[in-house]
Amino acid sequence: MDNLRTFFIFGLLIVSLLLWEAWQNDYVRPQQPAQQQATAMSDATLPAIDEFNKHDLPDMPSATLPSLTSLPELQQEIAANPKQAIHIKTDVIDAYINTRGGDIDRLALLAYPIDSSEPDQPVQLLNNQINDLFVVQSGLRSNVAAPTHYDQFFAENDFYELEQDSDTIVVPLRWYSETGLTVTKTFTFHRNSYLVDIDYQVTNNSGESFTAYPYAQFNRTRPESSSGFIYTYTGAVFSSPTEQYEKVDFDDLDDAAFSRNAEDGWAAMIQHYFVTAIIPTYDQKPKGFYGKSIGETNYTAGIKMPTITAANGEQAKAKYSLYLGPKEYKRLEAAAENLDLTVDYGKLTIISQPLFTIMEWIHKLTNNWGWSIVFLTILIKLAFYRLSAASYRSMASMRKLTPKLASLKERFGDDKQKFNQAMMDLYRTEKINPLGGCLPILIQMPVFLAFYWVLVESIELRQAPFIFWLQDLTAMDPYFILPVLFGLSMWFQQKLNPAPQDPAQAMVMKAFPVIFTVFFAFFPSGLVLYWVVNNALSIAQQWHITRKLGAL
Repeated sequence: MDNLRTFFIFGLLIVSLLLWEAWQNDYVRPQQPAQQQATAMSDATLPAIDEFNKHDLPDMPSATLPSLTSLPELQQEIAANPKQAIHIKTDVIDAYINTRGGDIDRLALLAYPIDSSEPDQPVQLLNNQINDLFVVQSGLRSNVAAPTHYDQFFAENDFYELEQDSDTIVVPLRWYSETGLTVTKTFTFHRNSYLVDIDYQVTNNSGESFTAYPYAQFNRTRPESSSGFIYTYTGAVFSSPTEQYEKVDFDDLDDAAFSRNAEDGWAAMIQHYFVTAIIPTYDQKPKGFYGKSIGETNYTAGIKMPTITAANGEQAKAKYSLYLGPKEYKRLEAAAENLDLTVDYGKLTIISQPLFTIMEWIHKLTNNWGWSIVFLTILIKLAFYRLSAASYRSMASMRKLTPKLASLKERFGDDKQKFNQAMMDLYRTEKINPLGGCLPILIQMPVFLAFYWVLVESIELRQAPFIFWLQDLTAMDPYFILPVLFGLSMWFQQKLNPAPQDPAQAMVMKAFPVIFTVFFAFFPSGLVLYWVVNNALSIAQQWHITRKLGAL
């Protein structure tokens, strides 16, 4: 039993180290290769995505329309075209649209400061800085002149702000061609919303029929590798009816371009706490989902919408939406089907989601996420009270046998085979199950791990204060008080358990509280708070049972 318990605790340490490594690199590696076989599509004007045309600029979606005009001259035209930054400010978003291409190239989230110590410095979700590029690009591709994300649009105003008596901001941009084609690209921002609607209206007076496909894509640089402790998945994610949630990381896109044809879904770039997603109109028409690397540092992920056609003298329209904001479950759930999966609890989502729902309900009563963690930990402990009691009774029974085990150890000396046989005979005589202390804990592990992911992934806990010195539950304890309390609680628990007979094992056991204290010093304080409360409740329950059985 001593060996089993030691190996079990050592296994917990290994699991913790693996969790840390997973946290550093990714939540869950993509389960399928990035290169997907495109399915057949019924719309002949939108065939499967192929490698982009050699005449296209590298950040353009691949050519799919017959006789599509090449765009090498755009490189030279960019310098000649003037650009204008249109400033849009709602109650939750501060954004800029560049009239060249009509791209959203800067966007700050006003409700989410970079650091709790600087509440006036919001998170910059989108950025047009060359070394930290992350922009939304969109346009029309056609076999005649049409506005791509390189072309110049014109705007009536350069500043729009949400009025107190209004719920929306409408920002129209216009593009004209010499042939008589007019394109109006309209952005609609909403109060208390991170959804942005984009509408295209094409008026064709060119004398010829006009056909094009709208596209939208994210273009971003690969973030620098972080040496900090908190690191989560940053990269592309795609959703379709057949693959509800598929990660395609930057390394995958370096190996091969991603492509899939599907009737519905979304494309996104996600990072810790925040998500940007392109959400097409649900219309059961074929769409092309794509991702690829651009040079050595840039990557795109986007969607090619169904083609639109306007005969001479007629109009054509297209519409889609963007979600540019936090991973708030309810907002994501309302925005698009399966978009809430970007709140990535991993394989334990079926457990993690109910846990978060309960914690959110507690928060409504306490208005404090720290107390929500405390009370949810108590509820989890109550749910497993009987299982824990069985474990502690087994340990208490073994503690009572400590003098007899010591006598056997002295009797058989270094003959481990005879000692182990005698120990198992003693267990049978005393009707003690050597695994009784381990199995209940193993059964509880999925719940503990699921709660771990809730604390890691939930943006609601980001920069949330608790009490006194703990002003950010997602940051490590600045004074290391919680890790020290955790180490002390672990040491006290060991005192309630039977001591190993092997001196080497006893030394290893004594080292665990110190090792875990150092290890937990770098965890978010909210996670350490959970373990401290859990250990305190375990000590109380174990002490009561051990004392009741007369093992103290």
